[in-house]
Amino acid sequence: MTVPRQLHLNVHLVGAGLGVHPAAWRWPAADPAAFADVDRWVEAAQVAERGLLDAVFLSDVPGRWGDITHDPQGAYYLEPTLVLTAIARATERIGLIGTASTTFNEPFNIARRFHTLDLISHGRAGWNAVTTFVPVVADNFGGTGIAPRGDRYARANEFVDVVLALWRGLPAGAFVADVASGTFTDPALLRPIGHAGAHFQVRGPLPLPPSPQRYPLIVQAGASDDGRELAARTADAVFSGAVTVPAAAAYAADIRARAERHGRDPAAVTVLPGLLTSIGGTEREALDRLAALDELAQRDDALPGLAAKLHLDPDTLRLDHPVPPRLLPEQPDEPGGPVLHAGALRLARQGLTVRDILRRLWRSGHLVAAGAPEQVADVVQAWFEAGAADGFTLMPDVIADGLPAFVDHVVPVLQRRGLFRTQYRETTLRERFGQAAQVNC
Repeated sequence: MTVPRQLHLNVHLVGAGLGVHPAAWRWPAADPAAFADVDRWVEAAQVAERGLLDAVFLSDVPGRWGDITHDPQGAYYLEPTLVLTAIARATERIGLIGTASTTFNEPFNIARRFHTLDLISHGRAGWNAVTTFVPVVADNFGGTGIAPRGDRYARANEFVDVVLALWRGLPAGAFVADVASGTFTDPALLRPIGHAGAHFQVRGPLPLPPSPQRYPLIVQAGASDDGRELAARTADAVFSGAVTVPAAAAYAADIRARAERHGRDPAAVTVLPGLLTSIGGTEREALDRLAALDELAQRDDALPGLAAKLHLDPDTLRLDHPVPPRLLPEQPDEPGGPVLHAGALRLARQGLTVRDILRRLWRSGHLVAAGAPEQVADVVQAWFEAGAADGFTLMPDVIADGLPAFVDHVVPVLQRRGLFRTQYRETTLRERFGQAAQVNC
């Protein structure tokens, strides 16, 4: 009997856990200080688990960046694995995916940290491997600046390989604990990985036993060619960005073709584009909600930031006029936020006024679904059935009331349509994503 294909739905607790919209912290339902209260993170995860979502997803930037005056997302980041540990003790089934940089960490520490989370959560952990392009972060780790993309990804590829070698090298039979014989561990089964590479020298092994899923899920957000190669070669799930079905379908096809070239089953890579949601009882209510949030975020002093993304002099821009086409660059540069820069350029080329670009910039690079629950479900279903996505990484406008709106009103619609689970059947995150952990490197 063939099991019908079903959606995967993660939720990104973005915006310091307040919501993806830059004005989420100002919304009446939100607590502006919620980002610093672990109980609020736990409550959001419990709502997501009530909705049977696959996993919660936490991003991380170990430094302050962007507009910290008006947006908490650039100012405050709790350490993800510590937050996820608290969530693990207050939930039972939902997955726990945290971000950690391959540029500003060591593979042994990351392997140990996430595998410990995996043991604490009984096999529900996942690691989102990123290379980090935010220049200010480098100032917190030696001040040598952000390396070129190619160098970052060369390090990232070796980093992920070392982490996987450490995880896959954990033999299930090494932990004996035989009281009668007095043997606690079989040292013959604990073999060092003996890695000696261009970036890392790691002996191993990890001082840990395997978890119920053997080791955590690997997540990646591959956008550039280097990023896509890393994702296709190593990732179990990919967080992507697209605003049209053809673009999303082309991205998914490209990732799967690359995975196959690396000797992997292309169906083993789950592609989850970001989906920004704004939900109301009716379409009009949802659009009014989004407009009210945009109005709260509107600031004339944001113009210099837009000018920087477009590599223009702020004096050349007028709020109620389009950006002069002759001034637009051909493409954004890196480092410094390629998704936002590309989004700003795309909006400017549409002939929007500078004011409208500023209102829409927060959503650039990702699909927006604003409407009644049935309409949001229609968008999800259309992309899923077109093969543009295996599901989505949900990014509610405001976590406080936007996440419950999706869980309580959109999820039931998807369940009635036979697109989403009605109960958790799997106990580990790997099982939920159809991934069998490989024992050998």
